[in-house]
Amino acid sequence: MTGVPASAAGGSPGAKGATGAPGASGTPGVSGTPGASDAPGGAKPARGGKLGAAAVNQASLWNIANILTMIRLVLVPGFVALMLADGGYDPAMRAWAWAAFAVAMITDIFDGHLARAYDLVTDFGKIADPIADKAIMGAALVCLSALDDLPWWVTLVILGRELGVTLLRFVVIRYGVIPASRGGKLKTLAQGTAVGMYILPLTGALATLRFWVMGVAVILTVVTGLDYVRQAIVLRRRGIAERRAAAAEAER
Repeated sequence: MTGVPASAAGGSPGAKGATGAPGASGTPGVSGTPGASDAPGGAKPARGGKLGAAAVNQASLWNIANILTMIRLVLVPGFVALMLADGGYDPAMRAWAWAAFAVAMITDIFDGHLARAYDLVTDFGKIADPIADKAIMGAALVCLSALDDLPWWVTLVILGRELGVTLLRFVVIRYGVIPASRGGKLKTLAQGTAVGMYILPLTGALATLRFWVMGVAVILTVVTGLDYVRQAIVLRRRGIAERRAAAAEAER
């Protein structure tokens, strides 16, 4: 979807005819370049092709994946209002709050899939996506603990990990972006399932089940948090080594 237009990738429409010589289909011809027809339409790619691609990628900032991420951010205040309506214990309001939370979790799945499937991945999305996840998750955890539905230590462990990882991303952003890992996605799924069950006024066996699901979510939260620390250290060391190598090369 974000591919480079033919005019940027292959030069002018008449570029193919400009080679004009037999042998342009993979053997040295008049153009003097082997394999000139490897470019679209048999034309040699224009020197400005990479610049054109960069311009298209910059223009794709407002794509569907990023819009879904921003929708999650907008859902946060509405979710909080529903959770705390009528003292926070109205079953109907809690059901609506669960619906808002579920929409936020579903959009998280779709925006990541769309970004990868249609080449809509941007640095903005890599950073804003986890922030949006943490905003809705943090709001849910704080509301649940404030209503005495969830122990505060659980909220502090999860939020401490999420804020710590976010800070790590910004600290090492000069060396590169730490993308969301598979473990991180599994952690998000476990957290979303557990918190969603706590939002609903469940009783009996389901209330017991949500306790164990939350236990799994907390374990994944800690384990994946430590893995992000490892990734940040590796990324920083690699970035420093590359800068030193570049500086040494420049001095020669």
